[in-house]
Amino acid sequence: MEDRKEEIIRLQSRIIREMTRKNLARVGNDLWGRPDDTKDPLTPPPGYPEVPEIDFYGNGVTEKTEKIKDADKAEEKDAPQPKEDIDALKAELNSYIGLEVVKAEVESLINLVKVNRLRKQHELPTEDLSLHMVFSGNPGTGKTMIARLMSRIYRSLDILSKGHLIEVDRSGLVAGYVGQTAIKTREAVDKALGGVLFIDEAYALTTRGPQDYGQEAVETLLKNMEDHRDDLVVIAAGYTDLMNDFVHSNPGLESRFNRFMYFPDYTVDEMFAIFQMRCEKAGYRLAEDAQERLRTILMEQSEDNVGFGNARGVRNLFEQAVSRQANRLARQESVTRDELMLLTAEDLETAEENGMDPEGPDAAGA
Repeated sequence: MEDRKEEIIRLQSRIIREMTRKNLARVGNDLWGRPDDTKDPLTPPPGYPEVPEIDFYGNGVTEKTEKIKDADKAEEKDAPQPKEDIDALKAELNSYIGLEVVKAEVESLINLVKVNRLRKQHELPTEDLSLHMVFSGNPGTGKTMIARLMSRIYRSLDILSKGHLIEVDRSGLVAGYVGQTAIKTREAVDKALGGVLFIDEAYALTTRGPQDYGQEAVETLLKNMEDHRDDLVVIAAGYTDLMNDFVHSNPGLESRFNRFMYFPDYTVDEMFAIFQMRCEKAGYRLAEDAQERLRTILMEQSEDNVGFGNARGVRNLFEQAVSRQANRLARQESVTRDELMLLTAEDLETAEENGMDPEGPDAAGA
């Protein structure tokens, strides 16, 4: 009933606003001698004061103020990201669990960019750096997380003017009609200008045959990578073998994507550390009997379940354990603070039985 009342009030306000606008239009025509078919009768001739906006809802908000707010939001969204200290970004990179090979590659790339910039400052010859990259590895190995960090690093090094990241997959680039894919791909590129365009499962653009619209997306992407090579970085990501096929499917892709980062699966020790980190951040701790059980579960799941998802699987395991703990404690008459923080082997056993969802959002930045 309350919702119906609010809807009626909104309808009444809309009717009143339209009636008032028409009345003001007639007043304007009478005052300024304009015909009824004038496109904007409310705009006075030069020298006349502007007709004020009317607050129909009594909350100090008018159409004009709403438009100003929308413009401010759009401007804020398009504003460049603040430049961060490169040493702080490197420290953040080194704080990530695992990813030792990736860390070394990123460090090497940072050094290359810095030295290249110094050579320019000393008027020495430099090579044009292609900073587009291919991230290959299984789900949950940190590809999205590192892509976000790279956008911030490139912003810090003045390679990108904004430093944001736009993430898309095939559906964000390919349309279902002739001629629409190029438009859709250009729109994605436009959103990413000044930052990083991250294409997840990029191989899906080239695995459906020569007549597929994905080929059009690739050609459009290549052209825009060339047109905006000074302020756009594209990172293509996916399974290792499929990404190799993707890059070699088009000579243009081979020439532009010449930097590869391989993301290995996490070890059991690394996944255990990730689980522990999640516990600490969320105010939980593992009981002694749960720690060894967790290692066993992680080993079994990562070896026998191809869809476990590395850090993604750890996240799902943690969330299932927390849910099981809540159900267990809810049956008790009273609960202590220590019990609220404790995850037991029983909680982990039930989480394992419930299974993992490898397709869920990747809070671990995979």
